[in-house]
Amino acid sequence: MAPSLSSAKELLRFLGKSVFTVLETMVFTLIPKPRKNVAGEIILITGAGSGLGRLLALKFARLGAVLVLWDINKEGNEETCKMAQDAGAVRAYAYTCDCSRKEEVYRVADQTYKAFLPAMIANDHGHLVCISSSAGLIGVNGLADYCASKFAAFGFAESVFIETFAQNKRGIKTTIVCPFFIKTGMFEGCTTSCPSLLPILEPEYAVRKIVDAILQEKLYLYMPRFLYIMVFLKSVLPLKMALLLAEYMGTFKVMDGFLGQKKKD
Repeated sequence: MAPSLSSAKELLRFLGKSVFTVLETMVFTLIPKPRKNVAGEIILITGAGSGLGRLLALKFARLGAVLVLWDINKEGNEETCKMAQDAGAVRAYAYTCDCSRKEEVYRVADQTYKAFLPAMIANDHGHLVCISSSAGLIGVNGLADYCASKFAAFGFAESVFIETFAQNKRGIKTTIVCPFFIKTGMFEGCTTSCPSLLPILEPEYAVRKIVDAILQEKLYLYMPRFLYIMVFLKSVLPLKMALLLAEYMGTFKVMDGFLGQKKKD
């Protein structure tokens, strides 16, 4: 086949797929995308002993999932396990694990990205969920170490998605979650100068949106929606203008009242 003819076919194929993608996006903007069924699916939740992890476990329990719950807090994790069973989980298992230590993760069940992604690829089935943060999208004054970890988590999850996409593994889904501050105690004392645009999120609301994004197989979820605008403005505004806007919105002062997460006695 002549190179020019092959190039023309590739261009037409690209344009056809692009038109279809735009139309599909427009349709699902007007009509909610159908939710997938997770009944009987095995769902591993890290940090399940409290906070968002516990709320996510209970939400998926009500959807009939099989839950594998990990947390360093044995007592809290086992309490979550019982709550999940009472909420309707098909099966629920609690494992004590310090996910910050690689040897601990492998000791419990060999279930890190490195360990279970090959099985997902072999079966072309699975869903990876990364809880990043708005601090993984935009740098925050007084939060450099946390931002660094969340930027890394975002980039890692996005790269894994691209790798599975490039391998044509369409059965493996990825959802990257980037919320503003959530009232879980981790950012006790932090404030927002624009609560109408950047509210401190209620945990129940955040979990509802996260589960909905997973069931709709969305790649990105930013909460609140104003974060989409902030990321866009960061990309197009001159630096000085972006800094002036951030200063006007009080984003340089969100950490001024930070107290940290209260430790249990």
